Amino acid sequence: MASTNSWTHEIESSVAAPRLFRAGVMDWHTLAPKLAPHIVASAHPVNGEGGIGSVRQFNFTSAMPFSVMKERLEFLDEEKCECKSTLIEGGGIGSAIETATSHIKVEPAANGGSVVKVDSTYKLLPGVEVNDEITKAKESVTAIFKAAEAYLITNPDAYN
Repeated sequence: MASTNSWTHEIESSVAAPRLFRAGVMDWHTLAPKLAPHIVASAHPVNGEGGIGSVRQFNFTSAMPFSVMKERLEFLDEEKCECKSTLIEGGGIGSAIETATSHIKVEPAANGGSVVKVDSTYKLLPGVEVNDEITKAKESVTAIFKAAEAYLITNPDAYN
């Protein structure tokens, strides 16, 4: 019987929470192919306007173990810089994972920067074991937000 598992991860940033949330979460489908072309070949909205129920697709290079991933936005509070999405296609769904959700919240830090908090919950298919995938997932999430952070520092007028 498959069990539900989870992992959490925190990433500190010198960029203010609203800017990092907009760039690293809400508009990542636009920025990812520009900032991480070695990982994300292309990305685009599949349906919706970015609100709850919207679906976006990421197409990956051979650097990733899968070529495509589609996610649906389930919850969004832009003022609190918080969202929850569900993996609906690709990314191991059907081959290793039965279900997967991610809850991301970017909170203000005392120094004017922010702390990204990620909580990922997943249910593996029977017989599937997790080895170093969690470490890889945390490294990928960190790389996403550090790429967005670097872009925002270099472009101080972006996402204000």
